[in-house]
Amino acid sequence: MGTEQFDVLIVGAGISGIGGAAHLQMHCKGKKFAILEGRATLGGTWDLFKYPGIRSDSDMHTLGFAFKPWTHEKSIADAPSILDYLNETVDDYGLREHIRFSNRVKTLDWNSADALWTVGIETPEGMTTLQTKLLYMGTGYYRYSAGYRPEFPGEERFKGPKIHPQHWPEDLDYAGKKVIVIGSGATAATLVPAMADRGAGHVTMLQRTPTYYAIRPAKDAFANTLRKILPSGLAYDITRFKNTTMQQLVWSAAKKKPEKVKAKLLEMVQDELGAAYDAKHFTPQYNPWDQRLCLIPDADLFKAMKRGQVDIVTDQIESFSEKGILTKSGKELEADIIVIATGLHMEVMEGVALTVDGARKTVGDSYSYKGCMYGDIPNLISAFGYANASWTLKADLIAEYMCRLIKQLDKTGADIAVPVPSGVQEDPEGMMNLSSGYVERAKGRVPKMGHVYPWRAYHNYRIDKKLMRNEPIEDGWMQLRKKGAVVAEPEAELAIAAE
Repeated sequence: MGTEQFDVLIVGAGISGIGGAAHLQMHCKGKKFAILEGRATLGGTWDLFKYPGIRSDSDMHTLGFAFKPWTHEKSIADAPSILDYLNETVDDYGLREHIRFSNRVKTLDWNSADALWTVGIETPEGMTTLQTKLLYMGTGYYRYSAGYRPEFPGEERFKGPKIHPQHWPEDLDYAGKKVIVIGSGATAATLVPAMADRGAGHVTMLQRTPTYYAIRPAKDAFANTLRKILPSGLAYDITRFKNTTMQQLVWSAAKKKPEKVKAKLLEMVQDELGAAYDAKHFTPQYNPWDQRLCLIPDADLFKAMKRGQVDIVTDQIESFSEKGILTKSGKELEADIIVIATGLHMEVMEGVALTVDGARKTVGDSYSYKGCMYGDIPNLISAFGYANASWTLKADLIAEYMCRLIKQLDKTGADIAVPVPSGVQEDPEGMMNLSSGYVERAKGRVPKMGHVYPWRAYHNYRIDKKLMRNEPIEDGWMQLRKKGAVVAEPEAELAIAAE
């Protein structure tokens, strides 16, 4: 019996993979596909993380799918609500029968003579292989197996639990305990008020550098009112338009008038904290949106501070101690539990070995094409969302583009689609356009950005909608060809002139 073949294999049953599969069902009916999920359950991020209070750090009217309205009252949603939404999507579009759980992709080998990917998969029964004409990678942007975990001096001296949020013990008892959370990003800002509200004795956020915080209501009053008077789909579309417009306006303002945006963000925090406000805890050395803004729904972090349940310490760590942590300024912070919320390992296609016609390839050595394909790697599309807006906005556009590409291959009778970056030069700004630690640490593990579109990123949903939906598939860089055809030089000068 031969190797089972597919038109499309989707890797990952999180928000990106589920969205990609739904688009296939809607726009490429009749194509044979499967979803390979390395874990035993669907949901990706929203099932992996179990720490207290885990929630979206974007509004669900833009983090939700374009084709499925978000109808919950809360726009900033907790993980169980998001998992319900994903499960509803899977059932609405008949995707559950296509998911193969505990199928972890280990190798991807492209053969141009057959125009097929051979996919090596680790299953509970051992290794197996499948073949596919096209791959859609919905594996996200970070390493699932482990978070970023620096080693601190003297850690062995502290005998209490030391926990990374990516590996949260669900039976952890922190009732009445003193907790230190190291970090100031989205995870720390979620954990700290949640642990305080759920019975921790006192929680200290120990941040080595401050973060810009943006306060907004967890419920979108505009969306909830609109849904009462309009059909849910129309209300969702209008809210989505409002929120994407606001996201882009804030980001653009931060780039053009950083001091004005900085003053507004600090004013919001100061208004919330009143006399408890201390500028040193909230004033980073960088400008807003040089790193991601940290969303604080309903000002929950600051309310916990005003109640005396939470405090923020801005200092460097000298070492751990028997009682907790010694800071470089000479303070000893006492703790029963230390949470090391130091971030993610950013990585595309973690743990997957990739070859093209026998030659080893890495994503980090490739140029990103339209933010979804890689130079000189055929028939592979990867969902990669925005850094400055909701992930799913771009992931939806990429899934639409995948369907357009499949239809163009069918129309032309071609078997292979490969973008060729002839003459493209690297733009040092990088794909993410952020100075965050996880971005800096990821150099070499994420694709390079070129100096000219479609090899550079715009970080703009409105522009991307036009380009991804309306630009010709065959744009002077993308080669469509039959099996065994000779590779031609792309019309680079023509494409650059058009830019």
